[in-house]
Amino acid sequence: MRTIRMLAVATVAAGALTLSACSGGSTPSSSATAEDAPDAVTIGYFPNLTHAPAIVGLADGTYQEALGDDVEIKTATFNSGTEEIEALFAGGIDIGFIGPSPTVTGWQKSNGEALHVIAGAAANGAALVVRDGIDSPEDLKGTTIASPSLGNTQDVALRYWLKEQGYTTDQAGGGDVSVQPQDNAVALTALQTGEIDGAWVPEPWATRMVEEAGAHVLVNEPDLWEGGQFVTTNVIVSTTFLTEHPQAVSDFLSGLLTTLDEMEADPAAAQETVATQIGSLTGSEPKADELAKAWENVVFTADPLAATLVAQADHAVAVDLLEETDLTGLYALDPLNALLAERGDDPVEGE
Repeated sequence: MRTIRMLAVATVAAGALTLSACSGGSTPSSSATAEDAPDAVTIGYFPNLTHAPAIVGLADGTYQEALGDDVEIKTATFNSGTEEIEALFAGGIDIGFIGPSPTVTGWQKSNGEALHVIAGAAANGAALVVRDGIDSPEDLKGTTIASPSLGNTQDVALRYWLKEQGYTTDQAGGGDVSVQPQDNAVALTALQTGEIDGAWVPEPWATRMVEEAGAHVLVNEPDLWEGGQFVTTNVIVSTTFLTEHPQAVSDFLSGLLTTLDEMEADPAAAQETVATQIGSLTGSEPKADELAKAWENVVFTADPLAATLVAQADHAVAVDLLEETDLTGLYALDPLNALLAERGDDPVEGE
């Protein structure tokens, strides 16, 4: 099994997407019984579009119904994967919706002991959007392009794609194309004012930059992937919680599958819930038309699309952000696959 070591660079380790071929689906052994049901479970997530399965399922009570009235659901929201992983390490959350980069950072920092991926939540929803006058890769030389943060999923995708086009980049913002990591909201303003020429960003920011900054899509990232899908959001669980409360984990996953079904059946209602909840949590409610457009670019799925993590790792290595680390055992998909089997659905793969 190929391995990928993490570079000993603090800024990269905190946000880099480092992945390798991962083992499939066995769940850590447990002697838990029905009497081991937790009094409470804390679920972490971001107030973001790609975390919609968390937002919707919590708001409409689906997770509460799945876990039962005797289990108190607590929530914690985060602005970065680093914060969420630190909370998991400290016992502040039990289950989290989170991107692939911090998932792997948490695995690497804990030597594979702190967490497991138990499902996917979202795929796709990222693009390179650029200002007028940039109509082909050849027009990018000498430009400045933003990414959300050094080494995150979109940053790796941007640098790897530029490398394939024959451009050089470096972590200091030099090279043929200057990559400038910055907060997505800052990047939107910078694109509006002409301080940057484009950005490789997730939804809804790609749509917002098109609608509010007059940008256009140069690269729709799903077009670069075989099968047209790549992982954006995973669901992780602390190893302690999974070991001590396997039935609660299964119950939660049942709620996740129900939530995904409901979102597919009535996307308009789900979008309204997401907009309202994001507005409540952040003080800024997304515009309904922009959210609807961005929604079309995201695939909500319980499949963690683990094979795409391997490819993302290769890309990160290729742009000198990562070395190798062993992620064998990251996935614990037996509980999810058991539920899928009950539904007559195909199992998902861990590598």
